[in-house]
Amino acid sequence: MASSHHQPTDGRPAPPRQPDAQPSLGEILRRNGVSRRGFLKFCAATASMMALPPSMAPAIAKTLETARRPSVIWLSFQECTGCTESLTRSFAPTVENLILDTISLDYHHTLQAAAGEAAEQAREAAMQANMGEYLVVVDGSLPGPGANPGYSTIAGVSNYDMLMDTVKGAAAVVAVGTCAAFGGLPKADPNPSGAVAVQDLVKDKPVINVSGCPPVPMVITGVLAQFLTFGKLPELDQYNRPRAFFGQAIHDRCYRRPFYDKGLFAESFDDEGAKKGWCLYRLGCKGPMTYNACATMKWNGGTSWPVEAGAPCLGCSEPDFWDAGGFYKALSVPPGKPGDTLLAAGAAGAAVGLAAGVMGRRKVKAAAKAHRTVTADELEQKL
Repeated sequence: MASSHHQPTDGRPAPPRQPDAQPSLGEILRRNGVSRRGFLKFCAATASMMALPPSMAPAIAKTLETARRPSVIWLSFQECTGCTESLTRSFAPTVENLILDTISLDYHHTLQAAAGEAAEQAREAAMQANMGEYLVVVDGSLPGPGANPGYSTIAGVSNYDMLMDTVKGAAAVVAVGTCAAFGGLPKADPNPSGAVAVQDLVKDKPVINVSGCPPVPMVITGVLAQFLTFGKLPELDQYNRPRAFFGQAIHDRCYRRPFYDKGLFAESFDDEGAKKGWCLYRLGCKGPMTYNACATMKWNGGTSWPVEAGAPCLGCSEPDFWDAGGFYKALSVPPGKPGDTLLAAGAAGAAVGLAAGVMGRRKVKAAAKAHRTVTADELEQKL
């Protein structure tokens, strides 16, 4: 949280210190015992995380050395707190911790110590003190205009009113998690709360979507690192997601991919194929049409990820995944038709592997072709 200060005479909390009184990122890291060598390693990791060449590390270091703490206002609406859990359950020393130590997290429903009127005053003070420069991070969908605001309110204020009031002076908005990015579970049929995504409402500010249920922690902090370093959004795909993390299908990076190409599939969760680590496509894995960094960044300090633990990819980073039959419904088995129509019934041996591999590559190429990228400049031109 932002540092405490002397209280003004009217009893209201003092606004955060002005930028000229704030220490730079370099000063903060030195105070925390981070060596120059450690700082450069952090910059190299940041360059890699943002898909930049290693030669960019010195430029990042030079920028971050003098960068000031950006103010971040984090709003939580119709969500399960899973996105915050994902971000905070990291292992030191990590990029997550370094970034969280250098931003001024001025408002967060879950993490802040303040409550009641003091909490809402902190949000208003941060907005006033950092007008036009603060970031708004949102997790959770929210009832849209016209929906019953009673489904989700904070301090007697509807989610819609709080969001629109907070983003007025923001530099950009980061929608964290599939609920904020695309509506997620609350928006699933029959959508009783009239839930909508952040980008459905915010049209006059750049919105970047960090989807996932929950998102990978380093993807969240990677976006913050990009903004902190360069003062602008990263390159985005057609769903306004950072292409550095959502530019490739999970299928392309999955360690089970060689089994897919050979036509070796697990038919149940406890058969011999499953025990040998064969492809989970026939068990409903949506890796070929899901774009995320799960297979490379993983969770719990890079320990594992769902597919490595034996669970097919649900496609949770894609729009409408709740309504798309994601829970282990095999994509290759049409409703009401037993058997696997992905492969010819009479094919066997090498022919099976060849057919699966060719069809898989065609699907992946078609998906990649449709996965067009838009830049931040293009996005801003649309606004």
